[in-house]
Amino acid sequence: MRIIALANQKGGVGKTTTTLNVGAALSRRNRKVLLIDADPQGNLTSSVGLDVSNDYTLYEVMENKCPIEKALKQSELGFDILPSDIALAGIEIELASEPGKEFILKEKVTPILENYDYVLMDCPPSLGIMTVNALVLASEVLVVLKPEYLPMQGLQQLKSTIEVIQRRLNDRLHLSGILINMYDGRRKLHRQGAIIIEEHFPGLVFNSRIRNSTVIAESPGFHKDVYSYKPKASGAQDYDFLAGEIIAQEEKEGR
Repeated sequence: MRIIALANQKGGVGKTTTTLNVGAALSRRNRKVLLIDADPQGNLTSSVGLDVSNDYTLYEVMENKCPIEKALKQSELGFDILPSDIALAGIEIELASEPGKEFILKEKVTPILENYDYVLMDCPPSLGIMTVNALVLASEVLVVLKPEYLPMQGLQQLKSTIEVIQRRLNDRLHLSGILINMYDGRRKLHRQGAIIIEEHFPGLVFNSRIRNSTVIAESPGFHKDVYSYKPKASGAQDYDFLAGEIIAQEEKEGR
């Protein structure tokens, strides 16, 4: 089984929609998938149509107010989800003096890992305590990136953070792939950006490029993944190709 943190401290690069659609694509291939909404904005949770205002969420799990099993939800889209909401925003302050605070998510999630083939975590656009917790739990990081200057600049900082966590907290963690998202091949900026990323990170950039798509942007508003919304759209094809590449990594590594 694989535990993948989808990360980039730069917001607006499409981590949430990628987490949603990769999870759906893997579920369609008969994999057992858990999505973890580790972002206090709760966008992944709302994207699948969950109202958790009166339910347990990741916040209560992290605060030891309920077992993880009570917070898990089954999505109609084929995967399970550990939801989140704005209450999680307070976790940074509340856990500030907690010993071993970086390991809390791992401690809570580990008992249910055997139920899944994939755990995908939507990380906040920051390098705060929730992102660190996700990276301590994860075995690998999938960086979601727009081929533009500012998101690429943030990639080096994230790479440095991954290396620190490898040394100090999680020696299994590694960067397993970089996804070029929101790609528009008509734009010279995007074509050049993709070339630069591939030059700086040889062998790590997925062949899949998720093309800029209105359908991908619209589908969460209807509480659907791209397959449920418009299965013949280019975005569905792109994410299906990406899911195939992710699975192929296992064959390459002899898993």
